[in-house]
Amino acid sequence: MSRVLLIEDDHAVRDGLRLALTRQGHVVDAVETGEEGLERLASSEVLVLDLMLPGIDGFEVCRRVRAAGDLPIIMLTARDDDMDVVAGLEAGADDYVVKPVRPRVLEARIRAVLRRGAAGEARSGPERHGALTIDRVGLVVSKDGSPVALAPTELRLLLELSGTPGRVLSRQQLLESVWEHGYLGDSRIVDACVQRLRSKIEDDSAAPVYVQTLRGFGYRFGPL
Repeated sequence: MSRVLLIEDDHAVRDGLRLALTRQGHVVDAVETGEEGLERLASSEVLVLDLMLPGIDGFEVCRRVRAAGDLPIIMLTARDDDMDVVAGLEAGADDYVVKPVRPRVLEARIRAVLRRGAAGEARSGPERHGALTIDRVGLVVSKDGSPVALAPTELRLLLELSGTPGRVLSRQQLLESVWEHGYLGDSRIVDACVQRLRSKIEDDSAAPVYVQTLRGFGYRFGPL
């Protein structure tokens, strides 16, 4: 059972998803506006967020939630709306589902994003990679001795890449291992998450040391 906060202004969609998720065992708090949602974050474990909202839109809600903490965010977006997808991922969303939403797909994404938040491999002691320290048991990342606040998917991505330093992982491999499902070649969600991760662990995101790009192949973890 998980506590889901659903922000969706369409009455029919909101009630349909609330009913479906409740039947799957989730406790659902469904609201119509971003303002209402921001007031109810404290008791939530995952946020399902429509991007097109009256008042404070979903992009701004996403930015505020991500700036305040690591609550997993799944955004709902219109089919084939590339601009919405990219903007939502850059604002801090962990995953997305296109409309019309199939409740079973959404429920699977919720379970997956919650598993990412608890993911980690038990190893003996923290790993040091230059200025970066990764504790896989405590799921704590620090740089130069100071904690680095990572969202669940950013942490899972870092754990996946750093688990095999020097090995190149394709975007499709990362989609399957980190997001736990395929996106039919859609690599935008990986690239956006890499950009957010770099902004937090690199000295210069434009010249990354830890998460390196091999053009045409994917990403690898350094320094080598």
